[in-house]
Amino acid sequence: MHKKGIENADFDETGYSYTLSLISGKYKPVILYCLMEYEPVRFNEMRRYLKQVADKTLSQNLKELESDELIVRKVYPQIPPKVEYSLTDRGHSLVKVLDKLCDWGNENRK
Repeated sequence: MHKKGIENADFDETGYSYTLSLISGKYKPVILYCLMEYEPVRFNEMRRYLKQVADKTLSQNLKELESDELIVRKVYPQIPPKVEYSLTDRGHSLVKVLDKLCDWGNENRK
């Protein structure tokens, strides 16, 4: 079998690189997992789930996931304001990938 050479390879052009660019970081995979399991989720519920995350950090991660069209932010016009987050169809399409990560972790946990 002929192995492709690495000389002209560009990791940034791979699907793997693109996927990582959307879900990498300390909190994004956890946010996606939380929404996969419990959607819809409110900001304070998410903050409690993530434990020691700063509001600014959580807010930034949610904005990035929303910008990448993986989650949707729904604002209810009421006092006090109510905001819920859930996965978009695009975000739901990542569930199979996240499930595989969970399976691997369960099978290989020591």
